Order: sequence, then C-alpha cells, then structure tokens
Amino acid sequence: MLVDRPQPLGLDALSRYEALLSVSRAIAHHTSVAELLRAISDQLHLVVPFDYLMLILHEATTDEMRLVVLEPSDTPFAPFVPMLLSDWGPARSVWETQRTSVVPMLTEALLGTALDFLRGHGARVTCWLPLTTAHRRVGVLSFGSRDADQYGADAVAFMEQVAAHVAIAVDNAINFDDAQRLQRELRDERDRLRLLLEMNNLLVSRLEYPDLLQTLSESLQRVVRHDSASVALVDRESGQLRLRALTYNDARGITEPHSLLSLDGSPAGVVFESGVARVFRKSDLDQFGHTGAPTLLSADPRSVCCVPLVTRRGRVGTLNVASLDPDAFPPEEVKLLQQISSQLAIAVENALAYQEVTGIKDQLAEEKQYLEAEIRLEHDFSEIIGDSPALKRVLQAIETVAPTDATVLLRGETGTGKELLARAIHNLSPRRERTFVRLSVAALPVSLIESELFGYEKGAFTGAATAKIGRLELANRGTLFLDEVGDIPPEVQPKLLRALQEREFERLGSTRTQRVDVRVIAATNRDLEQMIVDGLFRQDLYYRLNVFPIQVPALRDRPEDIPPLVHHFLDRFARPLKRRITTVPPATMGALQHAFWPGNIRELENVVERAVILSSGPELKVPLADLQPASPRSAAGPSAATGQLRNAERELILGALRKSRGLIGGPKGAAADLGLKRTTLQSKMRKLGITRPSF
Repeated sequence: MLVDRPQPLGLDALSRYEALLSVSRAIAHHTSVAELLRAISDQLHLVVPFDYLMLILHEATTDEMRLVVLEPSDTPFAPFVPMLLSDWGPARSVWETQRTSVVPMLTEALLGTALDFLRGHGARVTCWLPLTTAHRRVGVLSFGSRDADQYGADAVAFMEQVAAHVAIAVDNAINFDDAQRLQRELRDERDRLRLLLEMNNLLVSRLEYPDLLQTLSESLQRVVRHDSASVALVDRESGQLRLRALTYNDARGITEPHSLLSLDGSPAGVVFESGVARVFRKSDLDQFGHTGAPTLLSADPRSVCCVPLVTRRGRVGTLNVASLDPDAFPPEEVKLLQQISSQLAIAVENALAYQEVTGIKDQLAEEKQYLEAEIRLEHDFSEIIGDSPALKRVLQAIETVAPTDATVLLRGETGTGKELLARAIHNLSPRRERTFVRLSVAALPVSLIESELFGYEKGAFTGAATAKIGRLELANRGTLFLDEVGDIPPEVQPKLLRALQEREFERLGSTRTQRVDVRVIAATNRDLEQMIVDGLFRQDLYYRLNVFPIQVPALRDRPEDIPPLVHHFLDRFARPLKRRITTVPPATMGALQHAFWPGNIRELENVVERAVILSSGPELKVPLADLQPASPRSAAGPSAATGQLRNAERELILGALRKSRGLIGGPKGAAADLGLKRTTLQSKMRKLGITRPSF
C-alpha cells in the first residue's frame, strides 16, 4: 500500500539542477541493473515528488515490456513481469510516440489493468516519460501521486530532464549486465572448446581404454561435474554390452570390471538400443535394480547420463557418467557429452582395430617407404643444381608460369636438362597430383608418332590387334611433355594444333571426338623460326606452343655451376664403385669450367663417370684430351677461353711431373697419374712447350 513520504522542498532552478546533478552522479555509480534499481527509488525522491514509481523496460527480441515496481515495495506485482507491448496502455503510446504523457486517474473512468492497479492504491495522477538515449529506446518511467495537481507543466519539464539521466544510467546498467552475461557465455564456450580440443588431442594419442578414460574423466571434470565415468562396448558374441573401463574421481581410481550389461536391463543398454542420449534420475535407476545402474558406475548414483558412441559403421557402445547430485547433467552438459562422444567413438573404433592392423600397418609402412624412395630416385627435382644468375632466371620463370595452365616452350641445346625443368613445372602446378606423361618425338619412327600421341582403335591399321590409349588421353587432367617437338612430322602438326586449340581429338581409326584437359609443355633444340621459313613447321602451331618460352642456358654460359655439378656426379658415381675420391685438383676444375661442352650437362656427367672409373686414388683424374677446348665454329686464333684452358692443362701436367719427379712412363709416371698414354703426354708437352727444366 502507499505510505506517506515527505515531498521534496520547493527549490529554485539552480538548487533543483544541483540536486539533479547529485542524483545523476549517485545512480551512475551503479553498474548492474539490480544495483541501479535499488538506488533509483531513494535518489529520485530528492528531486521528484511521487508516491508510486514504476519502470517498464523494453525487450527487443520478444517485443515485450518488463515491469519493475520500485514503489511501493510491498506491491503484489512481481518485479520483471513480462507483458506484450500492446497490453501496456499509456506505456505503449509513450514508447511509440516518445512523448511524455500525464494521465489523471478519474474515479468513474474505465482504465486498463495497470492504471486500475494504481488507482486502487490511491494514485490520483500518473506521469509517463520515455527513457531514450542517443543509441536506443530503453523503456518508460512512470511516476504516480495521490495529489492530482502534482505534475504541472513546469514539473513535467524537469521530470523529463530526470528521465534523460535515468535512461542513460539504465542503458549503461543493461549494457554492463549484457557484457557480463556475454563474458560468462564466452568463458563457458571457451572452456567447452578447450575441452573438445584436449579430447581430440587425447583421443588421437591414446589407444588403451583405462588410460584413455581416466584422462578423459579428468579433463571432463572441469565442465561436467561427475563422480565416475565408464565406457561400455558391444560384445558381438553375447549380444550385450561389456563394461571395458570404469574410473572414479576418488581414491578408487580406475578399474577394469569387464562385466556384461543387458540391453534392456541397464541404462547403458537402453541408450545403446535407442541411439539417443538420456539422463536417468534416481527414480529411473531404481527400476533397473542392482544389476543395472550400480554395476554400471558407482554404488548409489543419483543421476546417470548415458550417451551412445556412434561411428559411420554404426553404434559401438556408450559413454556413461554418474553423479551423486540428483539434479546433475542439465541439457547443455548433455550436448557437450554428445560432442565428446563423437570423438570418443572414433578413438574406440580405432582401439578395437589397433591390434589387428599393427602387422599390416608395419608392412604398409615399409612398402610406402620403399615406393617413396623409388619415386625420389626417379624424379628428384633437387637435381636442378646450380646458383648462377642464368639458372636463377630460368627457375624464376618456372615459378611464375607453373601455377597457370599456359603452354610452355623450353628451348635450349641438347643435354641442358629440359625434361627435368618440365617435371619441375608440373610438380609446382595444381596438376601435381595427376600424371606427367612424356613423349620423346625424336625417339620414335615417323610412322608411329601419330598413333603414340593420339592412340588408335582396334583394326585401325595392320597389326592393331587391340585398341590403345594415346599419350594425350593418358595425360588427361595432367601434363603432357613433348620432347623434341621440332621433329613432329608436318602431317601430324595440324592434328596437334587442333588438340591444343580445341582440347579435342580422335583416335586413329575412330570417328568419336574425345575431349581432354591437358597442360602441354614442349621442348626443342631446333631453330623453329628457320623451320617455319623452310616450310617444315607450321607457323600457327609455333604460336600455339610459344605462349611462354623459356630459354635454357647452355652449360658453357654458366661455368660457375660446373663445380657443384661435378661434385654431385662424383658422389653419385663414386659411391656404388666404392671409390673414396675426396678432391678435384684446381687445375682439373679450371679445365672443366673452360671446356666448350657441346653436350652440356649430359656430356659433363659422362666425363665425370669415366673419370671416376679411371681414378684409383683420392684425386679425380679427368682425361683432359677428351675435352673440347673451344667452339668448332671458332675459325680465328685461340680465344680467351682456349688460352685459359691451355694454361690450366699446362699447370695440371706440370703438377703431375713434379709429383712423379720427372718420370713420364711407367706405373708411377705422370702419364699414368693423368690417365694418358706416355706418347700422348709427350705430344702435349711439346705443344705446351713443357721441357725438363720447367719441372
């Protein structure tokens, strides 16, 4: 009921606003809605006369108004009573129009529920004010008074100022409560996600049930309070569930009961049969008697939650947690247990198969290791050896074009490693998981090139007893490497051009058009431009192949790469021959770097292999007579490279003569040390002007 309260004294404007400022500071001090509501009533009495005070807050998600009765404190209305906005009479119009409303309480008028309540408690007039901030509408503040003349225009204007301050304080308090709630939810979600991550890490690393369950129970305890946990797995022989591991959160620790649970006489069996998680309370557990719940978990559980363990192959068992709390396992904890059970089910299935597949797994691991070694030996892209600027430019171009599907034309002399570069392009492309198909045009007779490239049907020509897939079809969704593309005969070039442009072709002897998705990499050491002039190569095919040309440098154009290449080949050939060749004489390396190398890397590889065979000591002996010192096209006198090669050869021979103390022939002579015949060494000495006093 309403009680007499002292009304605020008549204050001048300055004093009134000073009092309002004091009230604003006081209510702003409270951060939560509960604290603010306790303070509002007492503080507002200092500036506004009222016998009744009511706060109506708007709930945006449900479009409801929540009633909070601040005075009188003994009102029969419960605080935070939700009601639809349409049922709130004056509050609704004030909320929608955002204008203050003063409502006289006429004794004979028919009023709504809220106003009838106020009039029944002696209120003669009410004032309804919108609570609005710069960000949103908060609600409505209602004052009631037994004095019908209490809320004049001047008082209402001041009360609107009061309502503005209250709105800010209420909005801040609501925001604070929302922030606290969200923080709690985020903390709970963080704990759940952390637990799921821990469970995942746990389950992928443990395969023994007792150890697995104990760790799971310890991690689970932080977010799902329980007293014991167990795993029951289906026993295919008996058709029942077998309790495989049981853990207690006390001194009993973990046990392995291996007892059977009937499918219709235990909580775990019921859940396994239905496939639906369920919480069993004390009354439910009593129905199973002494062979169900007590055997399942603990001596006298008050609540048991059982969750089915389901994999893609079906149900394999149940996860069971028990608690002495009769109200344990609310819905959110059951949901978390279901998430954990999905991971646990996979781990259980893995553990069941672990012992069976251990032997097969080891065998497969050995086979996998062998196959990987074979692949590395055949396609080891680390063999692209060198650090010269010329090679770096090529590798940068490969890195640029590899992720695309553009056709690449590799141009360079024979033996420069064009196939290795083509494989590198394929390996760096999105097609790396597909097939890399190589067709060496120069290695095939002209009559077979078309059939090898496009394939043929049975009976397409004499000897075609069966159909055969061509290289183009075999490389579908992969990469086709056409080596020595300049050797493709003119009669095959139009068909290849169509395959490149339209991505379609027909096998020999077939009228059915086949479409392919192939990335083409071509290579040649021929002058295609001159071949076009000579009428040997189609110009339109050249433009289709020359989308992204890469010029592969000759070995003589990157001499700084020769030392690492020499050591690479030396290691490759010395190991199987069990030769311990540890050094390459500087003069020998200099001679190798200044040679012409018309066969490029392939020729260098052959020279090093031959030298390894000829070398019996720790030094590599290269037959320098086999090296070509200068380009055969050099018609003038000795070039700078030739002079350097002669000097290197002279120093090498002088070193051998000093080592043999001037002995030329014989097993310990300089000729044997250099891998030369005695007469050949003597001839070289005459050409180089080497006489006995020089050594």
